[in-house]
Amino acid sequence: MRTTPLGGTGVRVTELSFGAAGIGNLYRPVTAEAAFAAVDAAWDAGIRTFDTAPHYGLGLSERRLGTALCERPRDTYTVSTKVGRLLEPNPRGGAGDDRAHGFAVSDTHRRVWDFSADGVLRSLEASLDRLGLDRVDVALLHDPDDHAEQALTEAYPALERLRDEGVVKAIGIGTNHCALPARFLRETDIDVVLLAGRYTLLEQEGLAEVLPEAAARGRSVIIGGVFNSGLLTDPRPGATYDYAPAPRSVLDRALRLKAIAARHGVPLRAAALHFPFGHRAVASVLSGARSAEEVRDTVDRLRHPVPAALWDELHAEGLLAPDTPVPAATPSKEAP
Repeated sequence: MRTTPLGGTGVRVTELSFGAAGIGNLYRPVTAEAAFAAVDAAWDAGIRTFDTAPHYGLGLSERRLGTALCERPRDTYTVSTKVGRLLEPNPRGGAGDDRAHGFAVSDTHRRVWDFSADGVLRSLEASLDRLGLDRVDVALLHDPDDHAEQALTEAYPALERLRDEGVVKAIGIGTNHCALPARFLRETDIDVVLLAGRYTLLEQEGLAEVLPEAAARGRSVIIGGVFNSGLLTDPRPGATYDYAPAPRSVLDRALRLKAIAARHGVPLRAAALHFPFGHRAVASVLSGARSAEEVRDTVDRLRHPVPAALWDELHAEGLLAPDTPVPAATPSKEAP
């Protein structure tokens, strides 16, 4: 599978990255066996980039990912995790669950926002312990939108020092909003932005500032949420968009996208996976999975050829703005 460097760092990411929120019991329980099988399937498909966070399942995602990768040569894969939420023991001792935050796990811990320098160090130390690794390759500020000033003045300098010391190789920000990552690109020396849901076949808000800023400064963008919370997986009444039922106008737009893709013999999911690669700043697309079957299906969709005529029709129908960059016509992907 093709790899691309993140900014000017030596960190390389595969074109498809494995998002590990699902194996942290996102929305519903996943057995350990299924979680490990998902990582194995990703590895077999040539995926060598794995993203996790303490937030995902109150550390369950990190623990499972670390176990799944522990016997593989450390220099052969890239791992990113995030800082900004510390996990502290819950005084209630796990009497309830964490479904209010989206994860089907016992609430043995609680999340505490902390973008201080000390919080960054504590978070990474705890993540390494859960992962069972001696290092992570990429450290990202996780959803700092409501803590912008502390993230800029305390957390970012701490990450920059860790990069200078070689503790991590690349640093950046991960969010599903555009304003703050654009500011980080202008005001700091981050290497990468993980942008979720804001540069997709359905909407291209990231094209206003984030992607042009990254390209101009030689930084990289990883695109997550390419299916817009599921809507571009199967557009239908009740499908979710931004983690809530899709408004009718948004659903209608997704159905138009699906119909045009179908006319060109392309599954909508395939078009959604290919679309971000039209922009030169995009290094990888991050897609979550909770089973080996989901991984294999996603890889198959990425290998599905997408003709230039599909992008032409989307432009002509006004579903993509005239200046929206699109990928070149793609032949079938070769097996790794």
